[in-house]
Amino acid sequence: MTRGVQGDPQAVLFDMDGTLIDSERLWFEAENEVMARLGGKWSPADQEKLVGGNLAVASDYMVRRAGSDVPAEQVGRWLMAGMIERMRTNVPLLPGAKELLTEVRAAGFPTALVTSTHRALLEPALDGIGRDHFDLTLAGDEVGRTKPDPEPYLTACARLGADPARCVVLEDSPNGLASAEAAGCRTIAVPCVVSLGDAPGRTVVSSLGDVDVPFLRALFA
Repeated sequence: MTRGVQGDPQAVLFDMDGTLIDSERLWFEAENEVMARLGGKWSPADQEKLVGGNLAVASDYMVRRAGSDVPAEQVGRWLMAGMIERMRTNVPLLPGAKELLTEVRAAGFPTALVTSTHRALLEPALDGIGRDHFDLTLAGDEVGRTKPDPEPYLTACARLGADPARCVVLEDSPNGLASAEAAGCRTIAVPCVVSLGDAPGRTVVSSLGDVDVPFLRALFA
């Protein structure tokens, strides 16, 4: 399916945590709570290792880090409960997110939100971000393999009827960028917790405030 005019992206796909919303600090709070419950200690360096990962990986890491015999599945339930509570009351958009989402929507580009976060946590977050900004939302528990595997972005592009090579993805993590780039998408890296380097097909910006519709079109000129 051909979308838009020549030079337009066929779709714009957004990561959520650390890209659109400042949820990494909320995750850090929830992880601290759970780690204290496990009798261990948590640090920013620990969180850095989990950026862009998924709940199962985070839960297993925390159990091993604490040296606990609590099942990883239980740790995952504690983490989800802590985050759902926070997301229901506080979805802090990152600088430039609202403006970019509004401008992309007004330009008529198909859009998707593609996250490793589970649907149970994505739903309250969407209330704060704005559901009307997206044609499609895809959660981490709705694919067989999560980021850094390309499946999430390949799935989203297919459902939008878009060629991955004509799509642009905005991401803040190495895992997310690896997923999008393996899918064949152009990428815009927006560092949040970890620094991100250059790579083929990748543009690094300091914040979403650096990105607008002419910027997106220039990637495919």
